[in-house]
Amino acid sequence: MDYLVCALVMGVGATLLVDLWAIARRRAFGISPPNYGLVGRWFAHLARGRFRHESIAASSAVHGERVIGWVAHYVVGVLFAALLLGVWGLAWVRHPTIGPALLVGIGTVAAPLLVMQPGMGAGVAASRTPRPAAARVQSVVTHTFFGLGLYASGWVAQFFH
Repeated sequence: MDYLVCALVMGVGATLLVDLWAIARRRAFGISPPNYGLVGRWFAHLARGRFRHESIAASSAVHGERVIGWVAHYVVGVLFAALLLGVWGLAWVRHPTIGPALLVGIGTVAAPLLVMQPGMGAGVAASRTPRPAAARVQSVVTHTFFGLGLYASGWVAQFFH
């Protein structure tokens, strides 16, 4: 039970930090946040057996796709937190260190670059987007914030462990 509670606290906390970063990024730099409705559309089509789209925006809309996308966003965050705990164990929560949190956080950038972006029609590592290098940098920075969020949330999770 400790494992599940810690993964929930850490995953939700780290994902919340990513969302706060998206708000700050929009205000400071005018960069639009991710469209989780399109993420939800991709996940909904994935559940129906379709992985790859030429353009997820051009694919048929799915009822509730925005809610599906936001829920998936947080569930994936919890799963990545569980990965950190699976590798470093609950002992990490007793004494969180930045290294494993950043390693997992930055490592999770592989998911959008190698799975989601190709599946949604953006190509491997956003290669089919208008500004692939900018998209890649944004992904790495965002996942670095996720890692920082894992670290900070690890300290919070101590109260639940």
